[in-house]
Amino acid sequence: MTRPVVLVTGATRGIGAAICDALAPDHELVIGGRDKAAVEAACARYDAARPFIVDLADEAATNGAVEALQLDRLDALVHSAGVAGGSTTAESTRSIWRNMLEINVIAVSDLTRLLLAPLRAADGTVVMINSGSGLRASGTGGHYPASKFALTALTDVLREELRPDGIRVCSVHPGRVDTDMQRELQESMGRAYDPLEFLRPESIATAVRTAIAATPDATYETISVRPGPAATNQAARNDARTT
Repeated sequence: MTRPVVLVTGATRGIGAAICDALAPDHELVIGGRDKAAVEAACARYDAARPFIVDLADEAATNGAVEALQLDRLDALVHSAGVAGGSTTAESTRSIWRNMLEINVIAVSDLTRLLLAPLRAADGTVVMINSGSGLRASGTGGHYPASKFALTALTDVLREELRPDGIRVCSVHPGRVDTDMQRELQESMGRAYDPLEFLRPESIATAVRTAIAATPDATYETISVRPGPAATNQAARNDARTT
């Protein structure tokens, strides 16, 4: 039997890599990323995988990469690529805003548009890896939460727009996850890093697999994944030690 085909962006590390690991046993993977060597190494780990090497901020390159795939059907599209961070409003520039919105929102909409035909052919599922910041704003400067709130709005609109085509759209909102990006964030805050404080990438992958495997009568519209008691208690203990 032909395996369902899933394209995962940002698939070479962190949450994206965990999603590929979770889907690999029974899916054909299309591994998305900018780094050719990293994408090819990821493909080599799986029985059925092919590369999708592209900088999603480059419109022409994205168009060409999608065309080269020649997909007749796409059972799921998982938008895991994204950028984090931000500066205070006083330090902010238009280029910071443009980069954040380009990757976290505009590229998501554009890649979805380019893949609508194979998604329709498969009655596929689109999954957005959003953030808790797409539900409640915090931090400085507003760049990251603004991009994630915009992604939430885009997801809500796409869900209704694509429902008549048989395409399901799901938004996954993780809390803080043990990834390289999280390590960099904690370092910038001057906090010692303890992975036990955070969600495992595999937990987010479980949510994505659940959304993709939904029965035809159901759609998982919004999934919020928060750190459990063990993680929150560990964070409280670590904070108590440093005060």
